[in-house]
Amino acid sequence: MTQFDLFSPFRLGPLALPNRIVMAPMTRNRAGPGNAPTALSATYYAQRAGAGLIVAEASQVSPQGLGYPSTPGIHSAEQVAGWRLVTEAVHAAGGRIFLQLWHVGRISHPSLQPGGALPVAPSAIAPAGQAWTLEGMKPYVTPRAIETAEIPGIVEQYRQGAANAKAAGFDGVEVHAAHGYLLDQFLRDKTNRRTDRYGGSAENRARLLLEVMEAVAGVWSSDRVGVHLSPTNVAFNDISDSDPAQTFSIAVRALDRLGLGYLHLVEPGPADPIPTHPSPASGGGMGGGRLDAKFFRPLWRNALVANKGYDLARANETLRSGAADLVSFATLFIANPDLPERLRRGGPFNTAERKTFYGGSAAGYTDYPALA
Repeated sequence: MTQFDLFSPFRLGPLALPNRIVMAPMTRNRAGPGNAPTALSATYYAQRAGAGLIVAEASQVSPQGLGYPSTPGIHSAEQVAGWRLVTEAVHAAGGRIFLQLWHVGRISHPSLQPGGALPVAPSAIAPAGQAWTLEGMKPYVTPRAIETAEIPGIVEQYRQGAANAKAAGFDGVEVHAAHGYLLDQFLRDKTNRRTDRYGGSAENRARLLLEVMEAVAGVWSSDRVGVHLSPTNVAFNDISDSDPAQTFSIAVRALDRLGLGYLHLVEPGPADPIPTHPSPASGGGMGGGRLDAKFFRPLWRNALVANKGYDLARANETLRSGAADLVSFATLFIANPDLPERLRRGGPFNTAERKTFYGGSAAGYTDYPALA
């Protein structure tokens, strides 16, 4: 057991973090015209600059990557300028901020796509549920399977998004490969039925993710790049895998060889059921159980960020066990702009108002009070 806790400093590549508290990326649907961040977003993030690291909300790397109204992008000059307002405000407040790069794949709708085109995906399999469009909720459509020849273009979208994030003044980037979006769709066998080099085995299904990470790390140094995975998510965006322990163990081992700055892992929450997973077929050496930070720690040499329903006591227990190096918080950061100080004092904590999570203006966004 180590002696550090949530308030201990941490060296993340070239960045000196004053604490181990990460603000998780959270979609808030408050981008302005052209899906560009606004001065209001700059205020929101600057209020939360006490985090050791902020990971700004998922931002589409191309118009094709759009899946929800009023989500920011990182593919136009206007969006880069909007994000520069944010990074300058956060840096002026003493903070550090990464941008999460995003392509939603099939979790979209023709009404959100350029020219009314079908959304793209690894395979032509429609997700269950409904898309949130500018005209309200509509059933998801069957996406168009990406042609093999198109895949280098997808990788280029991420590379250009990473370059645009650098131009916008971010300190690094995190690639969104979780929660049933495009890279997760390629990784899981429920959504990937391809027969080319990007389908079939887990190694092949991880290929696009690895190519994207290599491209992004070519823009930034690899220690300024993170990756976000959610091995146990199945309810959100109709995503699953027949053997997640094997699939994600193979992916994490391959990602580890790239020397990335961190792995941001969405774990089972404390109240979630505990599925039984066998040891990974590739390499072995681990028993079954929860696909959490402890499961993946032996496979990952650099920083590991744990996420899902943490409070102070559980965060410190996880850090002191060595299972993770940092812990990210989501809903608590929505309602508590000064969350690090509130955690240090043991509260009190503002209550998050769920009806203002997505869309709107300052209400439920920048008007939560800080401690006196």
